[in-house]
Amino acid sequence: MNKKILCMAALVLALGAPFVAYPVFLMKLLCFGLFACAFNLLIGYTGLLSFGHAAFLGAGGYVMGYCLSTAGLPVPVGILLGVLASGVLGLVMGALAIRRQGIYFAMITLALAQMVYFAALRAPFTHGEDGLQGIPRGSLFGLDLSNDLVLYYVVLAICIAGFALIVRTVHSPFGQVLKAIKENEPRAISLGYDVDRYKLLAFVLSSALAGLAGATKALVLGFETLTDVHWTMSGLVILMTLVGGMGTLVGPIVGAFLIVSLENRLGDLGAWLSGVTGVEWFSTLGESVGVVTGLVFVACVLLFRRGVVGEIGALVQGRRRASA
Repeated sequence: MNKKILCMAALVLALGAPFVAYPVFLMKLLCFGLFACAFNLLIGYTGLLSFGHAAFLGAGGYVMGYCLSTAGLPVPVGILLGVLASGVLGLVMGALAIRRQGIYFAMITLALAQMVYFAALRAPFTHGEDGLQGIPRGSLFGLDLSNDLVLYYVVLAICIAGFALIVRTVHSPFGQVLKAIKENEPRAISLGYDVDRYKLLAFVLSSALAGLAGATKALVLGFETLTDVHWTMSGLVILMTLVGGMGTLVGPIVGAFLIVSLENRLGDLGAWLSGVTGVEWFSTLGESVGVVTGLVFVACVLLFRRGVVGEIGALVQGRRRASA
């Protein structure tokens, strides 16, 4: 019952959020939240650390942007093609990397993602360092997506659908096998499961959902650049997942909201602190985003070993056991 109440409260909050905050910023939060959840499906429930997930985010954005700005295709087709492109790319990368484990798997995914980065840098349709600019929003089933409020609810529906797919996957028999692989892969093999096939399917599903986040993000912002395929984006999604809580359903969303909010609103927070306290140093916080983000990560590692949501969940379970 508590979970249902929390879900309803979160839905009501999400529906009313664009009347309080800037819709474009909220849509960016939603896209990165979906991206972090897609990554968490791989590392949190399958135990595979990918350092190349930025490739799927960028591939979905580039393909969707090209379909809308150059090919003139409708928005649903562009998003579907972006998801398909990321899924196919995930199939190729996963087939090459999935037979390795641990740091070797991570390094292979990083190397393959860097190949995607240099391909995006050189390919004519990506426009290199300039990126794809002026991606039109168009319309979706008669809805004018140039209206920020309309687009927000479309993006919210897309992200809820993606999150619901992840929840259904985690609680399905397929998801239980993924958890078994993470906990004890040799035992899963001894039970007769084709471990490589399950891990490859999880990799493809995670990459396709990351592509959905990338395609939606490009639609919202109206551009796609090399930032989304750079290795730093892969590191950023790892940070989001660890801060929020790896292996939890809501943790990556919380982590994404915290990190993206820090990157975008730290300057405003510093200016406010400077005005309140009279300390001029606070006004320079906006120039030290990397330092502050690093300090947040260190604090979470030292104080919240399971992430913010993981620690809260452990605390609640501990109190329930004590009361029982």
